[in-house]
Amino acid sequence: MKYFGAHVSASGGVQNAPRNASQIGAGAFALFTKNQRQWFAPTLTPADIEVFKTECERLGYTPAQILPHDSYLINLGHPDAEGLEKSRASFIEEMHRCELLGLDRLNFHPGSHLGRIGLEESLARVAESINIALDKTQGVTAVIENTAGQGTNLGHRFEELAYIIDRVEDKSRVGICIDTCHAFAAGYDLSSSEACAKTFSEIDKIVSLERYLKGMHLNDAMRPLGSRIDRHERLGEGQIGWDCFRFIATDPRFDNMPLVLETIDESLWAEEIAQLYAFSK
Repeated sequence: MKYFGAHVSASGGVQNAPRNASQIGAGAFALFTKNQRQWFAPTLTPADIEVFKTECERLGYTPAQILPHDSYLINLGHPDAEGLEKSRASFIEEMHRCELLGLDRLNFHPGSHLGRIGLEESLARVAESINIALDKTQGVTAVIENTAGQGTNLGHRFEELAYIIDRVEDKSRVGICIDTCHAFAAGYDLSSSEACAKTFSEIDKIVSLERYLKGMHLNDAMRPLGSRIDRHERLGEGQIGWDCFRFIATDPRFDNMPLVLETIDESLWAEEIAQLYAFSK
């Protein structure tokens, strides 16, 4: 079964996220469990937790349909000890929030070496950070998102994600999220059905989709293939085009996981979700 949705607002409390998702016909959703521009947040109250779980049950959202995202400030590959420790502490808090809410995965960007340490050293720090977080939490999978490759960001090549996964001790609790815009910007062609078949086959050989894929971000791209620039566009209006999203909608490898929009016009999300579901029939 396909679960299409969007990254919806949790403004006013996490319990509002499932309500906002339901209003646009989403079968899945992503959310921030706290302000994404802050390192730490007040602890979730028992009431917060109960209402969120009740709303998810009422509206038919299981953990397999929800893809929470961590703070943009976190850099698990940070070159400096202070920045690394602060990032790790914040990430563990985010994992714990997911644990309290009954969610089974947390999506995050791997981080950046900031030009101050080597690529492999920074990637190894990400893996070590994941190991520390998994040791201190239960039941939540760390889901690494591929990036567009802007600046010194890690993870635009899937070999880099594989490098991290190879060094994670509990491989049952690590996975990946594929962002279509990021992949295209990084040089992975998704502009036709043939290109998608080739690209996803290539990715599968590097990081097993069956074993590790835990969700996707469905975004068209403003900039050309290989631009290394992360600029999302409405579905079908960018450089990728509709064929990619039709391909994803009909490929069973992408069943039973959150497939969420982060496209630029929220007013079109209901229409885009409806189109994706139409493709899947």
